[in-house]
Amino acid sequence: MSDPTETNDMVKDDTNLESNMRKVALTALAGTSIEWYDFFLYATAAALVFPAAFFPESTPTMGLILSFGTFAFGFIARPVGGILFGHFGDRIGRKRTLVIALMLMGIASTLIGLLPTYATIGIAAPIILTLLRFAQGLAIGGQWGGAMLLVTESAPADQRGYYGAYAQAGAPVGVILANLAFIIISASVSEEFFQTWGWRIPFLASVVLIGISMYVQLHMEDTEAFKELEALKAKRLQEQVDGSAATKRSPVLEAIIKYPKRISLAAGAFVSVQVNFYILIAFIIAYGSDPNGGGMARNTVLMAVLLASALQVPTQFWASAYSDRHGRKGIFMLGAALTGLAAFALFPLVDTGNFWLSVVGISAGLCFLGMMYGPQAALFTELFSTEVRYSGASLGYQLGAIIGGAFAPTVATILWTEYSIIWVAVYMALASLISIISVAMLSETYKTSLSATE
Repeated sequence: MSDPTETNDMVKDDTNLESNMRKVALTALAGTSIEWYDFFLYATAAALVFPAAFFPESTPTMGLILSFGTFAFGFIARPVGGILFGHFGDRIGRKRTLVIALMLMGIASTLIGLLPTYATIGIAAPIILTLLRFAQGLAIGGQWGGAMLLVTESAPADQRGYYGAYAQAGAPVGVILANLAFIIISASVSEEFFQTWGWRIPFLASVVLIGISMYVQLHMEDTEAFKELEALKAKRLQEQVDGSAATKRSPVLEAIIKYPKRISLAAGAFVSVQVNFYILIAFIIAYGSDPNGGGMARNTVLMAVLLASALQVPTQFWASAYSDRHGRKGIFMLGAALTGLAAFALFPLVDTGNFWLSVVGISAGLCFLGMMYGPQAALFTELFSTEVRYSGASLGYQLGAIIGGAFAPTVATILWTEYSIIWVAVYMALASLISIISVAMLSETYKTSLSATE
């Protein structure tokens, strides 16, 4: 006969574990949402404000291309951030590295809100803007790995996908917050005030990130997987003192040497997500509000993207939970295939100038994309062993980001203005094909143990 006291203790332990897991997941969601909010504010401002504010001497089309060029600088910085923060994340822990990344983003975004325009300080304005965008890229390059591992390494083995979706949900939630901020500000002030000062208010609100980073520092613990790794390191250090162990390489170099194929395929898997995502949330704003495109009002397009992003969130959670039961690869490749097909319906629907048809087109793309992005946190976590997991996952993610996302709005703008909008859809579909091939070449991971350190 079982002991009732022992049963009650087990129930309490399960309840406490679930409560703690929920706190970790919600904290990761809050941190990544504001972090991505900052990153995506720039995307929206690059489409609507920065061409006139920082490149006033260029033609409207060239100003838009130059503005999207500074947007790309954030992606160039992301692999650097992934390497830098990945090294320290594997050395000093997931939590402390995440805190530093959140602080850096909060400071950089706040400074963008305070930056004088070209009319005030001349060429120095776009130069400083580019440097601050680079700092944003460093921060997002480090943040993703920290938040993602804090959740997935803490989650029960059969729920990594589901809980990983909390960290991944920060991206569409960030889009919603960024677009909502611009909609509210632009609806509340005159167009002249919006173009001169109003656009700064959403950036200045980024100071909230500093408070979230302090909460993570004071109230969160590092993951069990990292604690186990620390114990193993202590043992190895003792062996080294005793002359029986060799010195370990940098985690970044270790990851590159140990997992070159997995890092490359992870980057390839992410290409479709990045190309399609930034066309669907950044380029589409410029296209949808252009007389030669959808011809809709700016706030109409922003609202369409907002609603589509809201639908992406539950899709990500569903796909992630599905991947816990049936594997990561199948749902990921299906999402890539559907995203590629949806690209050919997107622009004809937006070209109608009808709000609801535009919502359908953008929603289809973002929801199918969510079938990839949701399970991705668990997939990338499971590809690498604990001692190089932060570095390996971050390198794969950020290399995919720079290949896929850095120049997606710029390439789309050139294809549209120089050739035809159909070539933008072809570009999106080709990116999806790259992801399908890359994921097909990976092994299934959903039953992988995260305790492995070799």
